[in-house]
Amino acid sequence: MNKLFLKRSWVEVDLEQISVNYETYLSEQHGNTKIIAVVKADAYGHGAVPIAKKLASLGVDFFAVSNLNEAIELRENGICGEILILGYTSGEFASVINKYNLIQTLVSEEHADEMLNSGSKLRCQFAIDTGMNRIGLNANDLEYCERTVRKYADVFELSGIFTHLCIADQLDYCSVKFTDGQIEKFVDLAQRLQDLHMPYIHSMNSAGGYYREDAPDAKNYIRLGIMLYGLKPDSKNELPQKMRGALSWKSVVSMVKNVKSGESIGYGRSYIASSDIKVATIPTGYADGYPRALSNKGYVLLNGKRANIVGKVCMDQMMIDVTDISDVSVGDTVVLIGEDNGETLSADELAAMSGTIGYEIVCGISKRVNRIYKGE
Repeated sequence: MNKLFLKRSWVEVDLEQISVNYETYLSEQHGNTKIIAVVKADAYGHGAVPIAKKLASLGVDFFAVSNLNEAIELRENGICGEILILGYTSGEFASVINKYNLIQTLVSEEHADEMLNSGSKLRCQFAIDTGMNRIGLNANDLEYCERTVRKYADVFELSGIFTHLCIADQLDYCSVKFTDGQIEKFVDLAQRLQDLHMPYIHSMNSAGGYYREDAPDAKNYIRLGIMLYGLKPDSKNELPQKMRGALSWKSVVSMVKNVKSGESIGYGRSYIASSDIKVATIPTGYADGYPRALSNKGYVLLNGKRANIVGKVCMDQMMIDVTDISDVSVGDTVVLIGEDNGETLSADELAAMSGTIGYEIVCGISKRVNRIYKGE
């Protein structure tokens, strides 16, 4: 059975805003810098296939994902061009990687040997660890990195190297100096390997590519992720004026009731009404990805006004105080992320209230929340 569109909890993704975000970011670049569109985690909750198709129509021909299943989903939905798997894949799936013409990241020398033992000549890139201590060859020993890359250059179809800048979104002196060190190590290694003529040399994420105009040698390609979706790499960052969130999250009022002073609301009786209030129930909860951390402190938008969450966010529902909002009825649209009659509430703001980052908010919107695409 096809999935029904339930007017319960849904996301609207504006594909034209994705286009604006992409073109705005690209316009800030100089020279021949090209974009690798990062569509991992279902395009940060926006929907990998629709986003990739929109970007392909704009000329994007290189995509990055987290894992093999994400890559296969793109291929089986007609996405051509290059697809780089940024994370580990077991050697037992080497033949599948080849079947779908994918590029596999080699996260270590041991991983390279694992892939080598599979008997397949893979298309690969080496991850280089310049200070994040997550994956990659340790760039504190550039001779080791060079020797290892050269060791596998003819064994695999080795098309590039990349690193990840872990603090490029922070612009204070110490953070900038750390990023300088990462870039310096990576550029040094890239220069040592120039004779291999690898086409893909990339170190810049959204923040690095936007804020580090002084590092052209490390900007062969930019992996554009969070800013593509109109979100900030860090809450203190400012985005270009035209760059906005492409995702809105909406729900509806399912019930309106009066609660008397002294009565409690929700699990654990965590909210006690100090006066007579009017409360609306919203059929969206933490199983839909709405942060339970916003219990008794978050708010939503209804009829252009803020409505505070009262009580604990439940698995499938939450309650809001609508005492000061007139004409609230069952079926009214509630905005969880987005704009409502001039009032706005962004994923970044939701993240700040719940003590996390915008990435987690949008990535956490669950599959049971319907997606609607505007501008397909």
